[in-house]
Amino acid sequence: MPGDGKSASKVLPGLRTLTGYRREWLAKDVVAGVVLTTLLVPQGMAYAELAGLPAITGLYTSVLCLLAYAVFGPSRILVLGPDSSLGPMIAATVLPLIAAGGDSGRAVALASVLALMVGAITLLAGVARLGFIADLISKPTMIGYMNGLALTILIGQLPKLFGFGTDADGLVDEARAFVQGLADGEAVPAAVAVGGAGIVLILLLQRLLPKVPAVLVMVLLAIAATSLFDLGRHGVGLVGELPRGFPPLTVPDIRWSDVGPLFVGALGIALVSLADTISNASAFATRTGQEIRGNEEMVAIGTANVAAGLFQGFPVSTSGSRTAVAERAGARTQLTGVVGAGLIVLMLVLLPGLFRNLPQPALAAVVVTASLSLADLSGTVRLWHQRKAEFFLSIAAFLGVALLGVLPGIAVAVGLSILNVFRRAWWPYNTVLGRVPGLAGFHDVRSYPQAEHLPGLVIHRFDGPLFFANAKAFRNEVTRLALAEPPPVWVLIAAEPVTDVDTTAADELEELDEALDERGVSLVFAELKDPVRRKIERYGLTRSIDPEHFFPTVEAAVATFRERTGARWTAPDPQTREPSTQDPQAPDVTGADR
Repeated sequence: MPGDGKSASKVLPGLRTLTGYRREWLAKDVVAGVVLTTLLVPQGMAYAELAGLPAITGLYTSVLCLLAYAVFGPSRILVLGPDSSLGPMIAATVLPLIAAGGDSGRAVALASVLALMVGAITLLAGVARLGFIADLISKPTMIGYMNGLALTILIGQLPKLFGFGTDADGLVDEARAFVQGLADGEAVPAAVAVGGAGIVLILLLQRLLPKVPAVLVMVLLAIAATSLFDLGRHGVGLVGELPRGFPPLTVPDIRWSDVGPLFVGALGIALVSLADTISNASAFATRTGQEIRGNEEMVAIGTANVAAGLFQGFPVSTSGSRTAVAERAGARTQLTGVVGAGLIVLMLVLLPGLFRNLPQPALAAVVVTASLSLADLSGTVRLWHQRKAEFFLSIAAFLGVALLGVLPGIAVAVGLSILNVFRRAWWPYNTVLGRVPGLAGFHDVRSYPQAEHLPGLVIHRFDGPLFFANAKAFRNEVTRLALAEPPPVWVLIAAEPVTDVDTTAADELEELDEALDERGVSLVFAELKDPVRRKIERYGLTRSIDPEHFFPTVEAAVATFRERTGARWTAPDPQTREPSTQDPQAPDVTGADR
């Protein structure tokens, strides 16, 4: 039936792409797939080791997530795979569950279950349309988190870059162990030379020749240097021959006691993965003119994680750098990823020894350069200049990662983002408004100290919803305004920014109105949104607050006040910039609308 094809393409976006595939795209997709593979292999291996897993698992993971996303992914060119930002989170979750010096098989099983959990969480978020979860981390806290992550990765890779290892855990301990290793003479000069040269080469090529695959060039030169200088005999660790073939479908076996810690780690990884995926999908969709399908993206990344978890893989995310490489190479569809996956499988089956002479410090160089790309120092400086509060939020998130660890760091980042939202709602901006000659409407007296006022009228604007946390602050501010000498006749609330009133705030408003009435001051509202007005009526406030004290606009309220009192606009005192309280030509307003 006609509807079947439509529903199938909705569930399987890859089918939608396939039905509209153009012949002229084929050559570009194949070439882009070959170019992409040159980056997928060394990065996949490096990020697997960053996660504390055997290098081969990075290749298994790359293959499965590319194939799964080709079928379920809505983006035509987005590339998934092992990611530098997830590696430390995976290690922080898995490594504490295995014995020191550990069982690599158990580590792989734990990482695979972690991928299945991340996949299940992300699939659930996609099906339930919970894409807003990715917004739980604000940009400033994400900048701080990524800066902390970059430093954590960098310090963690330094021993490997210098040719030795440590058992330290945590940024401070790792830094101390690295310095101690240097002091004890554990550094291998040949490893330092390979790692340092690798970093410099990648950074120079990325800056001067961005179209050249910098990682591939460095890897090939490092392999050549191994043969030329016999680096293995000079104490440099080598990757060695990879296991031949591809793993079968495997249901990982773990202990029940592992489930809790893995689930906690999976929540953090899923959150970062979702935020990364949505941001990358949005960026590349804008550049290519595609429509952003956030929920489909979550389903696709969830499926990719499940597929990786069933074939000895670990959690994955999107990669902005690899997607950019595919785009520059001319990729048109997800066939690029399928080609990349196919070439990796061919390498594992036919040429498992292709990278046996790749020095371990070269992989460390790949990870270090990736960590540098995570840091956003210019963004941190910009926050300092633009908004100090968000700069300090960023620094707090940075310290959370650096001092507490990667997983507690993501909890700190999320918590700070939520607290920041709550802080803004708790203490929203509020001000008094006045009339500025030559400007329509009513304006903030802080921005326009020359604004004119009507004697007996205070126009107060509160820029936020009224709810349990800020209702008392609102009441105190209005009470302060009402206690001015001489007291106003009306306190007019310019209520357009008030998007909600909860029951606690409604009770405070009722008590405030009664208290003001006792002082002979009327509480008046203008520009209440219809949904908020209906809530106020449902709470019964219109029975206690005079219905005539609700106006559609501030202008209408001001016109009514002037009609009843005859008050005239008065300029502020030029000495104090305070509004004049008496207009010698205005009639007495003390008895107006009590």
